[in-house]
Amino acid sequence: MGKKYHQPKGVEQYGIEQIPDEERNVKWYDIFLMVVNFLMNPGMILLGGLSVAAGLSFWAGITAVVSGVAVAFIAYIVMATIGVDYGVPGTVATRMVFGIKGSKYTVSVFRAITAVYWFAVQTLAGAAAITVIIKNLFGVSLSIVTVSLIFAIFQILIATFGYDSLKILSRFAFPIKIFGLLFVLYALMTHDDPNYHISNVFGYEGTLGWKWGVFIVWVNTLAGVWLSMVTDAADFCRYSRTRKDMWIGTLLAAIVGTFISAFIGAYSAAATLGKIPNGLEGAASIVTSEVGLLIILLVIVLDNWTINVLNLYTGALSVVNFAPKLGRFWATIIVSVIGVALSLFPALLDKLMDTMNYSGNVFAPLAAVLICDYVVIKQGKLVVNHLYEEHGIYRYAGGWNVSALVWTLLGFFIYYLIPVMYFQSAICFVLTGIGYYVTQRLTGQVIVDQYNIKQITS
Repeated sequence: MGKKYHQPKGVEQYGIEQIPDEERNVKWYDIFLMVVNFLMNPGMILLGGLSVAAGLSFWAGITAVVSGVAVAFIAYIVMATIGVDYGVPGTVATRMVFGIKGSKYTVSVFRAITAVYWFAVQTLAGAAAITVIIKNLFGVSLSIVTVSLIFAIFQILIATFGYDSLKILSRFAFPIKIFGLLFVLYALMTHDDPNYHISNVFGYEGTLGWKWGVFIVWVNTLAGVWLSMVTDAADFCRYSRTRKDMWIGTLLAAIVGTFISAFIGAYSAAATLGKIPNGLEGAASIVTSEVGLLIILLVIVLDNWTINVLNLYTGALSVVNFAPKLGRFWATIIVSVIGVALSLFPALLDKLMDTMNYSGNVFAPLAAVLICDYVVIKQGKLVVNHLYEEHGIYRYAGGWNVSALVWTLLGFFIYYLIPVMYFQSAICFVLTGIGYYVTQRLTGQVIVDQYNIKQITS
C-alpha cells in the first residue's frame, strides 16, 4: 500500500481497506482512552457551563449534557459494532445504505466538512485560551492566528502517523489531563469567594431550576452534536479484538468523559452566577501562581491535541472514501491544510451554537436511516467485498440509494417541524427511521436486501 499510495514508511498504511483479522488486537482500555480524551475537551466543558448559564440548576445542567450524549451513544455503539465485526471504517460502511456513490459524494463530503470545521474551531478555542495564559505568565501578547498555526502543526504531525500514534498520544495524555482537571476543580472549590463553596454550588438552582423546556433543549443540542460522530464510530473500533472490548471501552468513556467535562463547566458557571461558563477560563481567572497557570495551559494543549488529532484522522478517512487513490496519509495532509486555513478566521467561534444546531439537524435523520437499514432491514449483516464493488449489491440505482437520501432530506425538514420542547433529535430520529422502513417495505427493498445477503453469505 505504501507504493500504491506513495505513502512514507512508518505511518498507518490502511485507509478504507478492511483491517485483517490478525491486526485487530486493540483492547478495551485503548478504546476507552481515545474516546474519553475526545470527550474531555474545552468545548464539552463550555457546553456544561452554558447549560447552567442558560438558567438550569447545577445538577440539571450536568444531567442534560450527560443525557444528550447518552442518547447519541446508543446510535454510536450500533455503528461502532460494524468496525469490530468487519474491520471497515465508518464512511465505507455507509455505502451499504446510501449506495457506493451516495456514500462517496454526500455522506463522506459532509462528514469531511464537519471534521475540518471542528478542527478549526477547537484550534481557535485552544489558541484563544493559550494567548490569555501566556500573557498572564510572561506579559507577552500573541495573536490567536499565530498561536493557531503553531498549535495546528503539532496536531497534524500526530494525525499523519495514524492509528498507533492515536493510541500512544491517548495513553500519554490521559493521566496528565486527569491531574490537570483535578487541579482545576481544586482551584474552583477552594476559592475564597463564598459562591465557590461546594455546598453553594451543589445547591445552585439557577433562574429556571429543572424547567423542562430549557432542559430538553440542552439534551437535544448535545444529542445532535454527538450524532455527528455516528459515521466515525467504526473508525476507532476497527482494530478492536472483540465487541466486549468495544462496549466496555466506549460506554465507560462516554460516562466518565462527559460527566467530568460537564461537572467542571457547570461548577464554574454556578460559582460565577452564569458569568464564566468555561471552567478552564474560570480557573485561570482565579489562579495566581505560575505553576498553576502552567498546569492549566498544559491541560488546554493536551485537550485540543487529543480531540483534534481524531478530527483529522476521521476527516481523512472520509476524504479517502470519495477519493480512494489519495491514500490515508495524503488525505490527512489535505484535510489538515484546509483546517489550518479555516483556523485563520477567529470569527468561526461566534457561529459555534448555530453550527451545532445545523449539525444535529442533518445527522439525526442520517443516523436514523443508517441504523434502521443496518439493524432492521439488513438485520445486522454486511457483505464486505460488495462495499468495494461498483456493481455489487450496494449499487442500488446507479450507485445511489435514492430512498435513503430522500428520507435524510425529509428528516432535515421534519426536525424543524417539531417543537423544541419535544426533543427534536429523538422524535426526528424515530419518524425518519419509520418513514424510511415503510418506503423500503412498500418497494420490496426489505425483502430484496435480506434475500441478497442470505444468498451471498450462505
